[in-house]
Amino acid sequence: MDIVAELLAGSRLALSRAITAVENEYENATAIMQKLYPHTGRAHVIGITGPPGAGKSTLTDKLAKIYRRQGKTIGIVAVDPTSPFSGGAILGDRIRMNELTLDEGVFIRSMGTRGSLGGLSRKTADAVKIMDAAGKDIIFIETVGVGQSEVDIVKAADTTVVVLVPGLGDDIQAIKAGILEIGDVFAINKADREGAERLKAELDMMLDLDQVKAEWRPPINQTVASQGTGIEELIATIDGHIDYLAASGELARRRTARTRSELIALIEEHINRHVLKQISSSGQLDEMVASLEKRQEDPYAIVTRLLAAFLR
Repeated sequence: MDIVAELLAGSRLALSRAITAVENEYENATAIMQKLYPHTGRAHVIGITGPPGAGKSTLTDKLAKIYRRQGKTIGIVAVDPTSPFSGGAILGDRIRMNELTLDEGVFIRSMGTRGSLGGLSRKTADAVKIMDAAGKDIIFIETVGVGQSEVDIVKAADTTVVVLVPGLGDDIQAIKAGILEIGDVFAINKADREGAERLKAELDMMLDLDQVKAEWRPPINQTVASQGTGIEELIATIDGHIDYLAASGELARRRTARTRSELIALIEEHINRHVLKQISSSGQLDEMVASLEKRQEDPYAIVTRLLAAFLR
């Protein structure tokens, strides 16, 4: 039985091996994704993002446990910073979700960003598809953090939960990072801290001014994840958004946009790889660099010439 058949039959080992193959670009990676693709598109993907220290891992842990009590199977992709030495994920969220790792209905995978500026590994979408094909009902993607460039989560998730925490200047960060645009649901975690009500009031005011999401006004939940406070209410809010997506047709629109985005990214990646391989192996790349350093040519002319040659 091959790895795909084992995965579809429910093997956790095959699921782990498939993600490893894709993440490390083994020879069989493309074949695995091709065979699994017809089995994808059934899971609901929930993005959990927010500043470092907001308690995203603890919140994800509590949400997953409640969904498990509802009988749903869970996949978790924890995207962490990449070690400059090993290339692996540094933080290892599985350490903070010890109890979940013992649950056969939960599969957790830590992945490094591997230089992706958007805060998501380029292989995150593939890992989500593999978990989806393996039959996971709910898949969480927990990101590194949120900032000016780290908003890629909206391209990968059906529902995006933005986790904020009082006392870290989140009102300023929310405006800078364009959080209003990426958040479907807001969770003010560690809400027992001073400043939680003020943060909620500021978010409410900003949401009142935002006319983009007229049909769905992102709700604001207050939680203390370490104590399990407010988690049931947050689940109800997320489920409400899932119902809204299905009833309004927004889910289909989002998934069409995601499919288009993934296809374009794949085309760009393969063209880029092909062109670089050709010009590197032929020695053209070194010649181009030398020409640029001597100011004999400009980079724009070189790219135009290169593109014309490949298009021929």
